[in-house]
Amino acid sequence: MTEHEHRRRLTGGILPGLVKGLATTARTLARPSHTAEYPDTQPSLPPRSRGVIALTEENCTSCMLCARECPDWCIYIDSHKETIPATTEGGRDRQRNVLDRFAIDFSLCMYCGICIEVCPFDALHWSPEFEYAETDIRDLLHEKDRLGQWMQTVPPPPALDPASAEPAEIAAANKPPRAVREPPALREPPAAGPPAVRTEEGDGA
Repeated sequence: MTEHEHRRRLTGGILPGLVKGLATTARTLARPSHTAEYPDTQPSLPPRSRGVIALTEENCTSCMLCARECPDWCIYIDSHKETIPATTEGGRDRQRNVLDRFAIDFSLCMYCGICIEVCPFDALHWSPEFEYAETDIRDLLHEKDRLGQWMQTVPPPPALDPASAEPAEIAAANKPPRAVREPPALREPPAAGPPAVRTEEGDGA
């Protein structure tokens, strides 16, 4: 192949591609833009977005299950025991855990959701809130007050499938009360009659 043929083939391959590219650019310029201009336009997030972990402090019993199962060890819980006096005479005093501190370090959290899944009392929930960036990484350690404020952004749970089984809590609440069985009535002894007369064999009676 001569140098002239090589240049002609090279020129013939570049020009059609350049023309196609310019045509695509011209078509794109004529179309309206679909870019969401954040933060002026808030994004529409799916209902199960993993934005941040919110806390319902009233449901937390300080069982430490979420802190033990966290693979990053980014949950910090402090609590103390409180004695509740007996409500009835002769009863026994009870003890309960009082939550002093519940903090999550979101600079370590990898948003796996294990803490939410293992919580037996539904104290942790996913919130779609994602605007909590900080200029200092140490400010990503959020205490229970901030975690509780995010509960307002937690969406309601989705409706169950009509063909799914009824939850155990609802089934137990809708279960009719058991009928109280009355104790069986005491049978009255039969009325005393005349004493039976025992006859001996062969007396002709």
